[in-house]
Amino acid sequence: MAASELYTKFARIWIPDPEEVWKSAELLKDYKPGDKVLHLRLEEGKDLEYCLDPKTKELPPLRNPDILVGENDLTALSYLHEPAVLHNLKVRFIDSKLIYTYCGIVLVAINPYEQLPIYGEDIINAYSGQNMGDMDPHIFAVAEEAYKQMARDERNQSIIVSGESGAGKTVSAKYAMRYFATVSGSASEANVEEKVLASNPIMESIGNAKTTRNDNSSRFGKYIEIGFDKRYRIIGANMRTYLLEKSRVVFQAEEERNYHIFYQLCASAALSEFKTLRLGNANYFHYTKQGGNPVIDGIDDAKEMVNTRQACTLLGISDSYQMGIFRILAGILHLGNVGFTSRDSDSCTIPPKHEPLTIFCDLMGVEYEEMSHWLCHRKLATATETYIKPISKLQAINARDALAKHIYANLFNWIVNHVNKALHSAVKQHSFIGVLDIYGFETFEINSFEQFCINYANEKLQQQFNMHVFKLEQEEYMKEQIPWTLIDFYDNQPCINLIEAKMGILDLLDEECKMPKGSDGSWAQKLYNTHLNKCALFEKPRMSNKAFIIQHFADKVEYQCEGFLEKNKDTVYEEQIKVLKSSKFKLLPELFRDEGKVLSPTSATTSGRTPLSRTVVKPAKTRPGQASKEHKKTVGHQFRNSLHLLMETLNATTPHYVRCIKPNDFKFPFTFDEKRAVQQLRACGVLETIRISAAGFPSRWTYQEFFSRYRVLMKQKDVLSDRKQTCKNVLEKLILDKDKYQFGKTKIFFRAGQVAYLEKIRADKLRAACIRIQKTIRGWLMRKKYLRMRKAAITIQRYVRGYQARCYVKFLRRTRAATIIQKFQRMYVVRKRYQRMQAVTIALQSLLRGYMARNKYQQMLREHKAIIIQKRMRGWLARVHYHRSLKAIVYLQCCYRRMMAKRELKKLKIEARSVERYKKLNIGMENKIMQLQRKIDEQNKEYKSLLEKLTSLENTYSSETEKLRNDVERLRVSEEEAKNATNRVLSLQDEVAKLRKDLQRTQSEKKTIEEWADKYKLENEQLVSELKEQNTLLKNEKEELNRRICDQAKEFTETMEKKLAEETKQLELDLNDERLRYQNLLNEFSRLEERYDDLKDEMNFMVSIPKPGHKRTDSTHSSNESEYTFSSEITEADDLPLRTEEPSEKKTPLDMSLFLKLQKRVTELEQEKQSLQDELDRKEEQALRAKTREEERPPMRGAELEYESLKRQELESENKKLKNELNELQKALMEKSSPEVTAPGAPAYRVLLDQLTSVSEELEVRKEEVLILRSQLVSQKEAIQPKNTMTDSTILLEDVQKMKDKGEIAQAYIGLKETNRQSPQDYHMLNEDGELWLVYEGLKQANRLLESQLQSQKKTHENELEALRGEIQSLKEENNRQQQLLAQNLQLPPEARIEASLQHEITRLTNENLDLMEQLEKQDKTVRKLKKQLKVFAKKIGELEVGQMENISPGQIIDEPIRPVNIPRKEKDFQGMLEYKKEDEPKLIKNLILDLKPRGVAVNLIPGLPAYILFMCVRHADYLNDDQKVRSLLTSTINGIKKILKKRGDDFETVSFWLSNTCRFLHCLKQYSGEEGFMKNNTPRQNEHCLTNFDLAEYRQVLSDLAIQIYQQLVRVLENILQPMIVSGMLEHETIQGVSGVKPTGLRKRTSSIADEGTYTLDSIIRQLNTFHSVMCQHGMDPELIKQVVKQMFYIVGAVTLNNLLLRKDMCSWSKGMQIRYNVSQLEEWLRDKNLMNSGAKETLEPLIQAAQLLQVKKKTDEDAEAICSMCNALTTAQIVKVLNLYTPVNEFEERVLVSFIRTIQMRLRDRKDSPQLLMDAKHIFPVTFPFNPSSLALETIQIPASLGLGFILRV
Repeated sequence: MAASELYTKFARIWIPDPEEVWKSAELLKDYKPGDKVLHLRLEEGKDLEYCLDPKTKELPPLRNPDILVGENDLTALSYLHEPAVLHNLKVRFIDSKLIYTYCGIVLVAINPYEQLPIYGEDIINAYSGQNMGDMDPHIFAVAEEAYKQMARDERNQSIIVSGESGAGKTVSAKYAMRYFATVSGSASEANVEEKVLASNPIMESIGNAKTTRNDNSSRFGKYIEIGFDKRYRIIGANMRTYLLEKSRVVFQAEEERNYHIFYQLCASAALSEFKTLRLGNANYFHYTKQGGNPVIDGIDDAKEMVNTRQACTLLGISDSYQMGIFRILAGILHLGNVGFTSRDSDSCTIPPKHEPLTIFCDLMGVEYEEMSHWLCHRKLATATETYIKPISKLQAINARDALAKHIYANLFNWIVNHVNKALHSAVKQHSFIGVLDIYGFETFEINSFEQFCINYANEKLQQQFNMHVFKLEQEEYMKEQIPWTLIDFYDNQPCINLIEAKMGILDLLDEECKMPKGSDGSWAQKLYNTHLNKCALFEKPRMSNKAFIIQHFADKVEYQCEGFLEKNKDTVYEEQIKVLKSSKFKLLPELFRDEGKVLSPTSATTSGRTPLSRTVVKPAKTRPGQASKEHKKTVGHQFRNSLHLLMETLNATTPHYVRCIKPNDFKFPFTFDEKRAVQQLRACGVLETIRISAAGFPSRWTYQEFFSRYRVLMKQKDVLSDRKQTCKNVLEKLILDKDKYQFGKTKIFFRAGQVAYLEKIRADKLRAACIRIQKTIRGWLMRKKYLRMRKAAITIQRYVRGYQARCYVKFLRRTRAATIIQKFQRMYVVRKRYQRMQAVTIALQSLLRGYMARNKYQQMLREHKAIIIQKRMRGWLARVHYHRSLKAIVYLQCCYRRMMAKRELKKLKIEARSVERYKKLNIGMENKIMQLQRKIDEQNKEYKSLLEKLTSLENTYSSETEKLRNDVERLRVSEEEAKNATNRVLSLQDEVAKLRKDLQRTQSEKKTIEEWADKYKLENEQLVSELKEQNTLLKNEKEELNRRICDQAKEFTETMEKKLAEETKQLELDLNDERLRYQNLLNEFSRLEERYDDLKDEMNFMVSIPKPGHKRTDSTHSSNESEYTFSSEITEADDLPLRTEEPSEKKTPLDMSLFLKLQKRVTELEQEKQSLQDELDRKEEQALRAKTREEERPPMRGAELEYESLKRQELESENKKLKNELNELQKALMEKSSPEVTAPGAPAYRVLLDQLTSVSEELEVRKEEVLILRSQLVSQKEAIQPKNTMTDSTILLEDVQKMKDKGEIAQAYIGLKETNRQSPQDYHMLNEDGELWLVYEGLKQANRLLESQLQSQKKTHENELEALRGEIQSLKEENNRQQQLLAQNLQLPPEARIEASLQHEITRLTNENLDLMEQLEKQDKTVRKLKKQLKVFAKKIGELEVGQMENISPGQIIDEPIRPVNIPRKEKDFQGMLEYKKEDEPKLIKNLILDLKPRGVAVNLIPGLPAYILFMCVRHADYLNDDQKVRSLLTSTINGIKKILKKRGDDFETVSFWLSNTCRFLHCLKQYSGEEGFMKNNTPRQNEHCLTNFDLAEYRQVLSDLAIQIYQQLVRVLENILQPMIVSGMLEHETIQGVSGVKPTGLRKRTSSIADEGTYTLDSIIRQLNTFHSVMCQHGMDPELIKQVVKQMFYIVGAVTLNNLLLRKDMCSWSKGMQIRYNVSQLEEWLRDKNLMNSGAKETLEPLIQAAQLLQVKKKTDEDAEAICSMCNALTTAQIVKVLNLYTPVNEFEERVLVSFIRTIQMRLRDRKDSPQLLMDAKHIFPVTFPFNPSSLALETIQIPASLGLGFILRV
């Protein structure tokens, strides 16, 4: 189709405009060939006639369809020209807030002039590993492409960042380097990537400055090579710099600044370390105040100084060197303030002791006289002699400025060299990526030498860029086998020749610099003579003889010749340099040490770098003999050499281009100036790329994409199985001109405009189809509406007429009825009124009369009753007083008698104790009893006589006491009666006198009262009426107040409930955050642990390398490799040769919770140890005291008894072992079924018979020894057994305390004496050998014991008293507080009072509740502890009873004849334990954990079988009370699980299997721990299986941490498996075919959304989810844990999908929203099928669901905005705005989102407090919990299959 045929009516075109550059217009009628005028209508509605150029007849460019506007790649546009590029960039920048756009191989970056949240680490992770065309344009995409090509193609890469000052070059280069540092990491622990990034602040401070166009403009070019090793990790970097703008040091234009470092120094002048620099404000120094604006808005120079110093420290520049740098910089500032005074026109001088020069000399360490002399003089050398000549003031100022520039340039080079040294790596560099940040094309009103060099560099870069683009185009055509025709493109080689060729501008400039009297004017004349009229690119301005014009590739630039020679020579007086070289300040001579060598650091290259490209780049080396010649090189010559070296490097790498565009000159955010943008697009080569692409076939489609997009243009018969042939057939029908397209191998190539034509045909066909659908639907709807309205009208008429008739009849009836009702009603009302008045009058009379009579009666009755009450009350008070006195006297007597009885009781106890002690001390003294017999008889006689006397005295005392008591009682009664009678007489007399007086007073007052009563009656009636009114009002107020109180209480209750719910929710969130933080720490711990293991393996490998000579192990090493301080004894035969001992100081750090528990346990053990030590010391002291007595004891002492008991126990255990061996031999004989083996006479039979005989004989001997020992022990026990004639003192004390009556105490005392009397037959135990002192010692010890008991009781009573005092004090404080609170409440209004009282009551109840909960917890702990002790004691008692029975039975059993064949076998009752030997533990771990295959176990055996087996082994070790075995087994289990997970950690089945078993093991430890909370669901049999000896709560915590680590590893495995599927299955694949059409994607093709064989679909994701779920179910994982895993999986799916959606503009469309909604519904259906809807997984997809809804809802009006804000509550504001900005119509029928609508959304959401982060954290792992899930499986029923290889384990 011809291009002119597209200019039809309503076609849109672009026309030139002086303001907007290009303006859109619409054709009003078709264009016909030959027309000279186009009739147009502008967008603002103005009609226009556009005249065509009569010479060229060129038509204006056509506008692209709206469907293509805003594309990511400019090459995807159908019409490729300047206005299309400009409009596309503007739409993306202004409407969509997108700053990056592809233009073929170029990334166009527009500076937004504000911070955007698109550079975080989450964005880096999103772009990492993605293809360049799969994500939206970004600097990270370019960096990822370079990194990927370096690794894939084994070729070095370069990223060339160019643009104007202020376009954002430095920031783009910085983000590219940050991407490499984040993605690749460093190969060593030196944090090279941090050093690479740290070089930016240093270089910005010394090389960047504020200009009129940019606040942070780079005033030098730099090329940074980032080096990588073979694993593509950063190992180092190297920096080259180009053309530092030295003139800025001494001069700045208006509104500009010097380099940042000077202002940072001035801002930090107040620091103590900078006092010696004698700095001040920036306005004080000449070199920093010329621009007039020393402050940049939003920048704190003092903070920037801190960052600069930190970066220097990180790069290894010491503090001393830093202070040296700052001294030199401060010296430069003071040098600029040095002033000169003219003596005449040819000479000048510096004032003596000039302060700035003095400070400069002090800082630089040079002599003041020498420096002041050579600043005002210069040395001239001739062939014969040397002259010293004074210079003028102007020359001196220029020399001063030249010196300052030279010092700064050398300092700059020195810093760059030190940065390179810090970034240099000793590791060999395998490849590199270079980042070139270089100045763009510049043109100002006055252009000088710097602009000339900059534009020269850009000419070279543009030439390289053009050649690369041309080469790529040619490769693309050749690959697709399309005929290649040469494309004419702009070649700027003539311009480069004009500058650098022989007799070019640079050669002539160098030649003029060598002339003795060369000048800028003479050089200009040479230029005119050489190039004017000979080179078309060189021109001379009309009005100047000292300027020239060069036609660059971007624009014409006029250069002023003034200053070219001086800047090219860069002259500095040699005498001044010599003065500086002689400085005492050591850093200053260093700056000038290498001046004899290459001046520019650009020739330096990174050592150790081996370029992988075909062309080897060699650095320019300097021969020693050329030092003087190199020193004389001009700046232009140096720059040309360094530029050639740069171009060689770039040509040897694969380049990637970033073109930075400055949208406006005023730094306004998101403001687009079309004129400035077009200038830069032309200058940076973007339009040249477009032109080269447009010259051939710019639009390219794959066959599948073309078929999917234009399927609507095909008929059913045109669709063939061969897609390629189908597309060819359709195109031949649609586009008749075959030159407009070409068929390649995989793509169709179109000329410019053909895609727009196809889009027009497609849109027309869709529009016609839509019109037909609309016509049919509208007709059907209107017909249905008409029939419905007609039927409704007839129905309404019928009902209305009937209703009207019924209403009229009803009206008539009501009128007649109303008349009758009125008549009767009036009569009734009058009669009722009369009757009511009559009844009320009678009732009032009767009530009033009755009221008066009742009042009179009541008054009389009250007086009578008051008299009776007074009488009775007085009598009662007297009786109460008497009884109280009597009770107090009796109580005092009782207390005294009790005290006396206690004293007597203590004496009795002492006597009882002495006898008891005497008995104990004299056990075994039978041979001495006869000696003491005589003394005892005498004492017995005396005792009897004393006892008789005491009895008689007691009887006498009791009789006299009884008599005295009776007398006292009789006297007391008579005394009371006398007192009562006296009191009664006195009271009666007083009462009579009072009554007389009252009678007289009453008579006198009666009259006055009667008068007052009448008056009072009247007042009372008035008061009653008033009170009734007030009562009514008060009732109303009361009701109102009650209502308010109820409302307030209701509101308060609701508020409290809301607050409680919010606080509960907040606590849950805090708990989850805390749990997440703990699990993240655990994850970090496991990561460090793995790293430690890797390092250990590496060390083991290094150690295991065989070395000649003797090998030894370091004595400092320890063999303990356990990680939880539990000894691990797992060893494997394969690992033994390689196993080395680890240093003890490198053990893995403990978990904090376990560490705290162990620390607490250690403290308890230390306390226990201390108490035991004290007890041991006490025992030793007692042993020393009793040592003298030990010699006189009988032969059978306690130690011997203890020895005999130990011997007995040893013999019994030996007996038990022999019995077991005998049983085993019998069992073996029974099991040997072979007749030849068991036959009599067989060798085996004889051997067994001999063994049996010997064992029987030994058993008989042992039996006899046991019987002898037992008889001896029994006899000794009977001899030393104390007589139980004494009751325990504590029991007696308690009994005495219970006795309240003195009679009971006396009887008890007499009984005690009777009990303590020794019978005569016991006295033979004593002797006469002076042993009575032992009795005395016993009495003393008994006294001490009683004293200690008394002291303890006293302390107890004192403590109780103190506690009661404290309680009284607290109650007093509480009472005071209550009174204060009451006083405050009384001052409050009623509403606040009620609220305060409620709040106080709630607080009180809460505190009480907390106290009760604490008490309950303490009681629960005590109960659990006592239960455990009870179980332990019960078990020990049972074992002792069993042991006693066994000790008795062996003799009887062995005596009987052994007949193993006839013994009936009982079915063994298993206890649910597994027994194994200690040496079999590694074998157990190896077979059960390390070598176990999860698949076989999951399919064939019960779930969690390894966990059950391990727990049963733990149970047996607990049963044996073997703590070492328990600790070793648990530690080996944990280490074994970790080892297998490290070995097969990428296998989902393995990780899932061990997560399930670890949880089951943890549940078993809880279920059988014996704690009440875990035993609720146990059966009685399971409760019997609880652990008895050990509390494994600490190990439960360790296992819980291990389960958390396994869960996190499982999530990582899931993520790695699901990650490649999610984007393809959820976003790219069209689950509903035909809903979304494929749009053209430009040069960078995306992954096809059509389901190929290799792509993932939604079915792939669901199949994978089914696999995960079935595996977890087979492994017996807890249902709650499965729900958490599923929730995490769905979160990963939702987060990855949403993140990609937010970074892909092509995915944000209405049809894609429908696809996402459908995919999510399929996932929800999967959840329903698996009964997992309550797992919380659906809620994790809510952000994705809302994003899909946002793509589909209407986005026009304010109501739509309100609906979106309320709907998208799970999305952040940034995400909502991003989706709206990215929303792109796929068809013309969809409408774009207006910018005003997006701003409305932002205004509505501005108060929402959410995260500013754009992307979801796809790496987030929800905190996992392991709810307790007890097992109903009985342990005794578990069978161990033979396939596990655990035959060495026995069921017990």
